Amino acid sequence: MRKSQSAMEYLMTYGWAILIIAVVLGALFQLGVFSSSSFAPRASPGSCQVYRPNGPYSTSLINLEGVCNGQLPQYVGVFVGGANQYIATPDPMPTSAITLVAWVYMTSDPTNYPRIIGDIYNNGVTWYGYGMYIGQNSNNFDTEINAGGAFGQPGCGTLSLNAWHFVLMAYSSATGTLLCYVDGAVRGTSTLSGQITYASGHSYSTYIGSNPQVSTGAFPGSIADVQMYNASLSVPEANALYIEGIGGAPVTLQSLVGWWPLNGNANDYSGNNNNGVPSGVSYTSQWTSGYTPP
Repeated sequence: MRKSQSAMEYLMTYGWAILIIAVVLGALFQLGVFSSSSFAPRASPGSCQVYRPNGPYSTSLINLEGVCNGQLPQYVGVFVGGANQYIATPDPMPTSAITLVAWVYMTSDPTNYPRIIGDIYNNGVTWYGYGMYIGQNSNNFDTEINAGGAFGQPGCGTLSLNAWHFVLMAYSSATGTLLCYVDGAVRGTSTLSGQITYASGHSYSTYIGSNPQVSTGAFPGSIADVQMYNASLSVPEANALYIEGIGGAPVTLQSLVGWWPLNGNANDYSGNNNNGVPSGVSYTSQWTSGYTPP
């Protein structure tokens, strides 16, 4: 009887403390504090980059240099907190083919159709250029391109909030196929014809996070490992990029024209000197919540 009374007194004394500890631990698990991603080695800014011994846009003898084993980045780019948050980079203006790649994390439904990456322009009659974007007042992901004078948007479905997603857009004038790819699968396609069309007399720049020429809304969240190719990557190549994860290096270096990991800066590590100029963009090391390695 005395032992039972002692046990009951122990539970009454320490039960609340144990319950509080259990609740706190559960919350920390939900925030990703104890995930493997939180303790994995982190790549420093610029630790992996493309070396082009014959100069920008050369395609011979190029290779990856540094620590390129897929370590998670120390930082990602943050585009939350105000209008006109973006990174402006020189636009290579690919014509016959293009692939855009990024890892994205949305915290809320956006406004004003923020661009993940792209260069889209409206001359008052039609849209020109290319890009990946999120729909206004929705978390619908889509791609857009003007090819041969026609504008294509395949429709790529929604992206869940508070989770990291791998998104990719590819177009080839040889096949006329525009596709969007999300987290390991093709989400949508459309058929066009002709080369990528740009408006004459307009100065183009590739924007990450928003496009101040057509939008005042910043991407509502974080963006990382942005890549651009002047070729249409195949689905197996898209799969390879996705499986590499958020710290992965580019594939098919010969067609790579821009690589912005956003790991603490807006520099281009493709070897083509397309460094970005940030406006209102910050970087955070507290980004692993919602990220599950493929």
